[in-house]
Amino acid sequence: MEVIKLDVLNEIDRTKALSIEIGVLFNNAGIMESGPMVEIPMTVFRSVFETNVFAALELAQGFARAMAKRGAGRIVWTSSVAGLVKVPFDGAYAASKHAVEGICSAMREELKPYGVQVVTVNPGAFRTGFNDTGMESMDQWWGQDERVVAHWPVRALDRQHDPDEMIEAIIDVIEATDPPYRTVRPASAEEMVRKEQAEIWDRRA
Repeated sequence: MEVIKLDVLNEIDRTKALSIEIGVLFNNAGIMESGPMVEIPMTVFRSVFETNVFAALELAQGFARAMAKRGAGRIVWTSSVAGLVKVPFDGAYAASKHAVEGICSAMREELKPYGVQVVTVNPGAFRTGFNDTGMESMDQWWGQDERVVAHWPVRALDRQHDPDEMIEAIIDVIEATDPPYRTVRPASAEEMVRKEQAEIWDRRA
């Protein structure tokens, strides 16, 4: 096992990582910033995309080139349930994960002829602390200017799931010979996603 420092926003770190030959890239780095779309500062919005989209894509591009030359490899992207449904007051994070979904669907088709697999894992709400800090993040800037919409209501985080379920699913995706393209956990989140995506066709303004 070789362990290295990797700040995905650091070009030096990314270059070091890309010098190592790997069979599977688990593209997991991500941040969450909350706030209504009409209020969230653009610097905050851009920071989400810098980590969740641009830095992740740079890593995927680098490793994918090496994998394509070898004719084998797998890229596992951590997307989110938020990349598949609406998420009011978490629009910046959701938008970044919708972007990840678009990148992955294109990358899958582009790399398939070269023997490189591209798949996603889509976690719902798990007790890792990620959702808690993400929901609190807007408090850093909320009081610094006049607001035209109300602060979002407090959301109870008492229904988050045991992260072991997601960890096991991720391991399965990494180790499987023929993994599914999309893995959503928990099962209740997958049901919600399927229902909402079907309802969108009948949504009215």
